[in-house]
Amino acid sequence: MRFLKTVSIAIAFSLLVGMFFVSARADQWNKKTILTFNQPIEVPGKVLPAGTYMFKLFDSASYRHIVQIWNEDGTQLITTVLAIPNYRLEPTGENVMKFGEMPGEAPSTLRAWFYPGDNFGQEFVYPKPRAIELAAASKVIVPAETVIPSEKTLTTVPLIAITPEKKEEPVTEAIQTLPLTARATSTAKELPTTGSPIPLIGLLGILLVGAGFGLKLLAKQFS
Repeated sequence: MRFLKTVSIAIAFSLLVGMFFVSARADQWNKKTILTFNQPIEVPGKVLPAGTYMFKLFDSASYRHIVQIWNEDGTQLITTVLAIPNYRLEPTGENVMKFGEMPGEAPSTLRAWFYPGDNFGQEFVYPKPRAIELAAASKVIVPAETVIPSEKTLTTVPLIAITPEKKEEPVTEAIQTLPLTARATSTAKELPTTGSPIPLIGLLGILLVGAGFGLKLLAKQFS
């Protein structure tokens, strides 16, 4: 009986580890991250007061560059913004937020967000009038929406790039979203992060069935 109790505890512990693993995979899928800002920041279409927020990707397998910003506990959606891929050769083990400094007392603008361990991130797309101002003020190219998108047209809205000289250019020509030297590496590293936890859940189910048969056999031996 002591042996059976030990086996049961081991199985329960394995289930607990499996549950945490599924949770970790879920966070990896939507990149859910809690971020605290000690001063106001500007995101496309909105200024966020200083505070704590939840950032995560919209649950879509077809387009991985729609970012949702929630309150800290995830009960209120504050805004949904469009982004384009922003690639880096060397990923880090922590969140990296890239800001654009604005003149005077204006809040810094959030330009890009990189999830820990990813060599691809999200470069935020601003409304065209604001992108013109940001490009001129910060002397960098800013991706822009040509029209204000609705929730249904987020993935189809035409995009352009605004230069510091206020010129419009095709976004794919003005902004290199995937460095040629990193193309193979980026693709290989991105694939595991988009995997669904469903196969893992199925595997755990198979293990549980096997464990159940094992317990029955052990019970017969000790009875």
